[in-house]
Amino acid sequence: MKFLRHPAGQIGIAAIGGIAFGLVVGDWAANLKFIGDLFIRLIQMSIVPLVMASVIVATGSMTGTGTGKIAFRTFKWMIGFSFVAAVLAWVLASVIRPGAGMVFTQELDPSLEASAGEALGWQDTVLNFVSTNVFDAMSTATMVPIIIFSLLFGIALRIHVNNTGDTTVLTLLDQIQKIVLTMIRLVMFVAPVGVFCLLAALAGDVGFSVVSTALSYLGTTLLGVLILTALFVLVVTVRTRLNPWKLPNKLTEQTAVAITTTSSAVTFPTVLRNTVEKVGVSQKVANFTLSIGLTMGSYGAVLNYMVVVVFLAQAGDIDLSVGQIALGMGLAILLNMGTITVPGGFPVVAMFLATSLGLPFAAVGLLIAVDWFAGIFRTFLNVNGDTFVAMLVANADDEIDRDVYNGVTTVTADEIDLDEYQDALASADRAD
Repeated sequence: MKFLRHPAGQIGIAAIGGIAFGLVVGDWAANLKFIGDLFIRLIQMSIVPLVMASVIVATGSMTGTGTGKIAFRTFKWMIGFSFVAAVLAWVLASVIRPGAGMVFTQELDPSLEASAGEALGWQDTVLNFVSTNVFDAMSTATMVPIIIFSLLFGIALRIHVNNTGDTTVLTLLDQIQKIVLTMIRLVMFVAPVGVFCLLAALAGDVGFSVVSTALSYLGTTLLGVLILTALFVLVVTVRTRLNPWKLPNKLTEQTAVAITTTSSAVTFPTVLRNTVEKVGVSQKVANFTLSIGLTMGSYGAVLNYMVVVVFLAQAGDIDLSVGQIALGMGLAILLNMGTITVPGGFPVVAMFLATSLGLPFAAVGLLIAVDWFAGIFRTFLNVNGDTFVAMLVANADDEIDRDVYNGVTTVTADEIDLDEYQDALASADRAD
């Protein structure tokens, strides 16, 4: 069966099998936990070199293109909605408390627990963003100083390339990023085994609440997606004065592709065509805004990542400080913007967030197990959110044809060369 050959299908079956096995054998399943922990460690060891190379390459490759009013409006709306998504996720997760169904206090390293409980002043918190020794930060996987160093290194590298034309270092780091990505893909071959063992141990320890906790996590994410979608529609309606009841029919095709493939990259040609031919956005605005949206318009990802942060904190019985909440939101938005490019899919993102904020890893296996469903929610909001932003940008410059939107006239979108969007398509898939 095709489903069995797909990694998500294999992980899903392993998750169900692991939960069932753990419920049947009970405490004995704890003997399998070391295998799950080994899988987690295989991912952990890749995070520091991967994040450093990715941030440096992303920053060092910036060319300053895409200026002007359209770019400003695009970035304004995308960053604004990303911030709203992060805040909404924090509020919902704090109220619903999806991670409170199982608490892994025994799994938390005492030093991490002490660190999480420290109430540092904001000056000390900001000061700790910069390390006096980046190698020390690398050895302890202290992610924020690593990111700061990588951003500065990337900017300096961009200046060096502009001044000398020498791209040797940039090319080297790009190759390192790709090699580490290949290494992660190799690790993911054993993901079904790792997930089986992790969930078997969890189910054996906490019983059936492992299922209710997973459903609570997915429900929180889905509720956030629905609320943010409604907010998008409200803002678009107020700003454009277009009939919102016509939107569902215009978005049906791209929504169907998005939720069946869980891929913004695969859905991109459909989104571009529909945004021009059904919504009436001009080709110029659609081309720019939607292509930027591939890497910066992952609102579903921002929302989901922030839910993950709060979920892991609750699972570890940690009260997040204001600084940790702000940092979590900032990291979620930076991940969305492509400034922090973390290839390898959701497991690496979850481990990155946990490492950056000093959160326990014990519940990550549960999140990985149900990520296919969360991916549906993320992709739905990612692709439709891009169309909504394109409408808002186009409306400001009178670049939206209301006759096309209302079905009075028809237009045909230009053919696109997908080769031009390869990097953006790859980044979009990682966000999904």
